[in-house]
Formats: sequence, C-alpha cells, structure tokens
Amino acid sequence: MADGGTGPDPAPGPRIPLVAVVTGASRGLGAGMARTFAGHGMRLGLCARTLPPVPPGADAHTATVDVTDADAVDGFARSVVDRFGRIDLWVNNAGVLAPIGPLATADPRAVHANLDTNVLGVLHGTATFARHVRARAGPGLLVNMSSGAATKPYEGWAVYCASKAAVDMATEVVAREERHTGLVALAVAPGVVDSDMQALIRSTPVEAFPSVERFRRLHDEQGFNDAGWVADFILARWTDRPGEVAGSRGAISVRRRVPDQRR
Repeated sequence: MADGGTGPDPAPGPRIPLVAVVTGASRGLGAGMARTFAGHGMRLGLCARTLPPVPPGADAHTATVDVTDADAVDGFARSVVDRFGRIDLWVNNAGVLAPIGPLATADPRAVHANLDTNVLGVLHGTATFARHVRARAGPGLLVNMSSGAATKPYEGWAVYCASKAAVDMATEVVAREERHTGLVALAVAPGVVDSDMQALIRSTPVEAFPSVERFRRLHDEQGFNDAGWVADFILARWTDRPGEVAGSRGAISVRRRVPDQRR
C-alpha cells in the first residue's frame, strides 16, 4: 500500500519478524506496540528507564536501560540475543518533548537532556542494531520513531523539531551505509497517539505553544492513532526496501508516515 492510504497493510503472516526490541517500552506508544507485537507471537526485548511491563502471555526480556548510555544499550542487546538468539526488528521509541516554549528562554539543561535522549539515544540504538545485523545472517528492520515535527516547524518546539529532523537524516545515512548488509532503516512518523506526551502538550499555555488548540481539538474529537495501528503499520513494512530516488545523489527514501486511523 502506498503511504497516505486508508490504513496500514495487514501484517505479513509468516514473514513477521520473530524477535523485536522496543526502547521506551514502559508506557504509551512503546508499551502499546509491545502488546501488539506480542499478540502476533513475537518474542520481545523491552527496555526503558523504568522496568517495562510484560504483555500478557508474552515471552519477553525486560530491563531498565538509559538509552543515552551506549554501553548500556549494547549490553541490553547482548542480553536479548543471549536469550533469543537474534533480533529481527529494533524500534527506537524512547523520546521526550520538553522543553516547550521559545528557544531563547529554554533551560540549557533541558535542551541537553532532550538531545541526549532523542538524538544520541537513537544513534546508540541504531549503531547497536546495525552491528548485530552485520554479524548474523538474514535481514533486519530498524525503525526510528520520528514525527511530523521533523519537517514542519512548530513555534515552541525548536528542540523537539530539531531532534526529529536529526533522526530522519541519521536514518537516511544509515540506510545508505548498511544497504548491502540486509538492514532496512526507516524513520516512521506515527501520527498523533494519545499519551503522557500529548497530555503535556494539551496542558501547555498557548503563549508557550501557539498550536496547542489543534491538539486539544484532536483530544476532544478522539482523532488519535492507537499504538496497535502503529505497530501493525511497522510490521507491514517488514518487506519494504527503501526506494532509490532518481538523481545524481541516489538518495534513499526512508520516511514513512502512519496514515490517520479514523480518516
């Protein structure tokens, strides 16, 4: 199905990857994706700064991991491989939104914390999974969770927008670097998913975030994508190969947007 259609393709039955890692899996989108993956019979490696719950009936390895610590991410990957033998799908989902408001008044410590998690955390997970795919046979799917904010400027989200733009570009570079190893790398914008992050957005004064009313309306209209919808979209990408775009640079198209569930 072409992106922007009426819904995600159905997950491709026997081709569903067997072992999935999800970072930031303790709540919200990460926990919801883990439940859906478990429902497809996948074995799971789940990590977050707080210990993630195990979906009912799932075979899962869980750990507390700070994704800003490259050694900790590597160690977690090794522990998943020790238990399950390999990793087929890696979802870099851990992320933060704050600080919200004009960059001129942002706390530099909050800026640093955002970039540590949203950029360095994704780079660490990406590098770890790329090394794993290089070391074993068969394909692997890397999904870096992006956002519409990667390409659309929102006043009050300078740091968040910058971090997601960095994720998109890093994903495209890695897709080129690893194109012959079996790794497919995608930057997936999930649409608006109701979560603690969305609650934070809705509570933000319009002076700090002028677009807040749009997100409040989405809440009132329940115009959200749920985590299962996003997870099934990701599984449908298992057979994707990022397309070559004609041109002198031979750019690879890695950006995918989950279509609106209730459109």
